[in-house]
Amino acid sequence: MEGLDSFVAVGDSFTEGMDDPAPNGTYVGWADRLAAMISARQRGFRYANLAIRGKMLQEIVDEQIPLAAALKPKLVTLCGGGNDILVPGSDADALAEVYEIAVADLRAAGAEVLIFTGFDPKHTPLLRSLRGKIAIYNSHLWSVAERYHCKVVDLWSMSVLHDRRAWSEDRLHLSPEGHRRVALRAAEVLGFEMDDAWNTPWPPLVDEDWMTQRRHDLKWAREHVVPWIGRQLRGESMGDGLAPKRPDLLPVRD
Repeated sequence: MEGLDSFVAVGDSFTEGMDDPAPNGTYVGWADRLAAMISARQRGFRYANLAIRGKMLQEIVDEQIPLAAALKPKLVTLCGGGNDILVPGSDADALAEVYEIAVADLRAAGAEVLIFTGFDPKHTPLLRSLRGKIAIYNSHLWSVAERYHCKVVDLWSMSVLHDRRAWSEDRLHLSPEGHRRVALRAAEVLGFEMDDAWNTPWPPLVDEDWMTQRRHDLKWAREHVVPWIGRQLRGESMGDGLAPKRPDLLPVRD
């Protein structure tokens, strides 16, 4: 992308960078990694990250989009709606209408917008039942991208992320290596030539027997799925009380 001197990331935990820990107690994530890649190639580059874990799509539109537009960056990355999709009874068609409002506002402010589709959860127990809803939502996002001339990072087609090593223990957030591969894919979509390839095959993995997999699935449901459901029922979010980790457009530091 020509003249990419500023970049604002908006969204939820995916864009905040969970679970890719930084030494200072925050998270790195694909967006920080992408910003570092661009900064190494673009003099005067500045970056902000407004994403906060647990945010629903309407919250992103209400709280983050106006701030991103006001910063007047060259590029805004937008990924949202994943938390909404997880809620039983949520409507992918209605979510897409909200998403389009965000894209329209950002484009009206003069920003290029990089859209992210939803992941394909076919290899994740319990979540694979959401494939149809995610596919519908993704179809809408592709249409929005066409209408507003946006580039797209198609997470659904990134089969390299089907490996469990791309995910953290909770199976909802990427591992550091998963985040690195998404950053490389985003850089490619933006037109940067990278030394590493996002789709490099993983080393061989020893398969677990059925009983071991079952034990891991039950442990995962008990330690991660049940608490998430509890927070939803109580109207709580992991991001309650948190501020964006990088609210201003600033140079990227090594």
